Amino acid sequence: MSISVSEIKHLRDKTGAGMMDCKEALEASGGDVEKAILHLRKKGLSDIGKRSHKTASEGTVGYYIHAGGKIGVMVEINCETDFVAKGEAFQTFAKEVAMHIAAANPQWITSDEVPQDVIDREKEVMADSLQGKPEAVIDKIVEGKLAKFYKETCLMNQLFVRDTNITITDLLGDLAAQVGEKIVIKRFMRFAVGEGQ
Repeated sequence: MSISVSEIKHLRDKTGAGMMDCKEALEASGGDVEKAILHLRKKGLSDIGKRSHKTASEGTVGYYIHAGGKIGVMVEINCETDFVAKGEAFQTFAKEVAMHIAAANPQWITSDEVPQDVIDREKEVMADSLQGKPEAVIDKIVEGKLAKFYKETCLMNQLFVRDTNITITDLLGDLAAQVGEKIVIKRFMRFAVGEGQ
């Protein structure tokens, strides 16, 4: 049985479990969402979303140096326990995210962090390029272009450079489901030789 990406995302939205776990659960349940949720509960993955109130005060600083030392990234990623922070899956995730930041050059972690003046400027530029179209059409197009802007500039919205079928949010969700803890990308810094002069 073929499971669509939208079915997987629907189950992920309902449970907070990782994309691959949702796919496996849907395949195991023949596409039945309720049975898939039961499958995930049995595996202990569906309560990851309930951990949002937990404090993620442990973690690691991942880093990546690229292009003969011309680009470097440091990223702080937090979790709930030192045990998970020292685990191979968590450490690998930190390195993967640092490498992604080096390649994709995000400006912010989430769209909530984009300053309002930047959003207003982007909307103005987008709307100006659509002069002559009906107002309702302009609003819809600007909304779509803004979503694309977030996908290009916000880390959590970006497609993972090593697997463009998933976003960084999906990658983080898969790790959270795997380790059973809240995971937070706290901050990052990207350095490139010659930039900022």
